[in-house]
Parts: sequence; structure tokens; C-alpha cells
Amino acid sequence: MLSTENKVNLLNLSRSEMESFFTDLGEKGFRAPQVFKWIYQQGVDDFDAMTNLSKNLRAKLKEIAEIRTPKIIMQQCSEEDGTHKWVLQVDSGNHIEMVFIPGQGRGTLCVSSQIGCALACSFCSTAQQGFNRNLTTAEIIGQLWVAGRALGLDPKGQRIISNVVMMGMGEPLLNFDNVVKAMDLMMDDFSYGLSKRRVTLSTAGVVPALDRLQQVSDVSLAVSLHAPNDALRNELVPLNRKYPIKALLLACKRYVGDDRRRVTFEYVMLEGVNDSVQHAFELVKLLKNVPAKVNLIPFNPFPSTQYQCSSQEVINQFRDILMQNDLVTITRKTRGDDIDAACGQLVGKVMDRTKRNKQKAVMTVSGIY
Repeated sequence: MLSTENKVNLLNLSRSEMESFFTDLGEKGFRAPQVFKWIYQQGVDDFDAMTNLSKNLRAKLKEIAEIRTPKIIMQQCSEEDGTHKWVLQVDSGNHIEMVFIPGQGRGTLCVSSQIGCALACSFCSTAQQGFNRNLTTAEIIGQLWVAGRALGLDPKGQRIISNVVMMGMGEPLLNFDNVVKAMDLMMDDFSYGLSKRRVTLSTAGVVPALDRLQQVSDVSLAVSLHAPNDALRNELVPLNRKYPIKALLLACKRYVGDDRRRVTFEYVMLEGVNDSVQHAFELVKLLKNVPAKVNLIPFNPFPSTQYQCSSQEVINQFRDILMQNDLVTITRKTRGDDIDAACGQLVGKVMDRTKRNKQKAVMTVSGIY
């Protein structure tokens, strides 16, 4: 739901901030976990339904607070594999998308962190179209709230969403504070209670922010690598010119420290660009001393792109070289292709503030998830 009222959106508050909110009202701090459970575990956005709060408190909350989430504009479900896609309105003229990917024993929600993206990766249409603004904490955690309410519970009464990946539109580490707060909410025991293994942040490699993240969070890490050397990565991921591969890998090693977790390196397969036997052996050498696993992602072409996806034969050969050299490798299966919900196919609408001469909305396609 959208609102222009000058009220506190409770989805923007951490648990400690929620406690302060209630103590400022003259209430006890335990009201915070009570309300958390109503919002996140019960999917309630109506204060009148919060029956363990007094009538006076409920009336006060209706005056000064709200539970405001992104508004569903469109929802689609793939007939091929059950993938769900939602178009969400976050403010006037701006739409984002999120995707739910069902799997064996798990359900993964891919959420966005920004409206558009400023990184200009050459294979990503979102990055080509521009950047509007960061999403608020409420707009990030609100995606999980909306999807959870839409999907409901499984036959055993359990939540269908078991994993969240910050891999939609935008670079999460360029919206650091809001993303970290939203991920903390995802893992809060009074909220969704997800483990750090089930929340993944994907970055193109903003090294200083990655080091900062290591100080405040231990969610799982994925890195959009896409090339085994700086010369090629400079073309595909321009951020590499500022934070080259060596600096990025050192930051990844600092992030995991002595933890046994691996960093997931995402590698989109581009025909004749980064998919040769030589590239595969370069990648093996590059990641030799890094706790790594590799996700090979078949490229999904979009209008005006110069790239094509590598053939299945080439992808298989690339994968086999990595695996024969003890590098754990998975080829990402394309999901939701019939509803344009596959990697690189998500469509949002961004009022691009980086191109002042364009006042009309431009259609964008999300980053690799």
C-alpha cells in the first residue's frame, strides 16, 4: 500500500529503534517484539488486529504510525517451473521487480536494493538505463513482507520463503545502511528468523563497503566476477577499474576470515567473450587460494545487447575444467523464462535522475540474480 501521510513507517525501524519508539510513547519496550511478530510473522498491517495491544495504544498507533509496503502492480507465475514475478510500485513513476524461485526443499526470494543502478556493467540493462535512488529499509524488507503474504504457507504450515538473495536491481553495498538494516530484520528472531546462511548479499565489488560489512554482518557473500583478469573485467564491470580483482579477492578473504564458508563467484557466460578454455584455466588459477564456489550463469539476451549466451556445450566444457581442478561449480538453471523472470530479464520502470534531459520513464532490466 502507498501513503503520503506523515506517519512513521514501522518497517523502517530496527528492533532497538522500535523499542525506543514505544518507550517514547510511554509504553514498555516489550511492545516492540510483540509488534514485530504481528508484522513479520503474522503478516498483519492493521493495528486493530493486534489484539494483545490495548485499545488506546492501537488508536494511538493509527494516528502516528503505519505499516506501508510496496504495492503490487502485477503478478505472474511461470507455467514451466512455478517461478513467481511481481512488479511493485515504490513511489510515483518508479517500479521494481522481485522474483520467487521455488526449489527442492527451499524457496528463494530475489529482492532489489536500488531503483536502477549506476555501475554501468556492459551486460546488464539496468546499469545502462540509469539510477534514481536507494530503496528505503521499508521498501527492501517490504518486498519480503509482500511476497510472504502473497505466497502464504506450505501444507505443513511453514513459510514458503526460506532464502533471500540481495541480487535484484542495484548494487546493495551502495545502499549500505538500509540494506544492512533490512538484512538484520530478516534474521531477527522476532521477525523472519532467517539464518546468516540463508541471506546472501551479491556485490560487484565495492571493496571499502565490503570491509565495512565484515565489521557488522556475516551474511553469505556472492561476488559478480564475470571475468578472470582485469583487462576483460574492466570492460564488463567498470567498477573494476577502481577496485581491481586482486583487491576484491583480498577483501573476500577478509570477509570470510577463518569461517569455512565459501564465497560464491557469479560468472555470466558470454559467447566469445569470457567463455574460452583459456578463461577457464585463468579462473582456476585466480581462485586457487580463495574459499570459492562458482555459479555459471547462462546469459539471457535483452533488446539492444551486443552479447549472446555461450552454447551449452561450451558452458559444460568450462564447468568441467573448473571441477576437474577442484573448484566447486554449478551451472545456474534458467528459471521463469516464459514470464521474463530469468536472470537479466526483469523489467522495472525507473525515472532516471542521472540523465537530466530525459524526463520520461525508461524501461529497465534487472541485474544478474
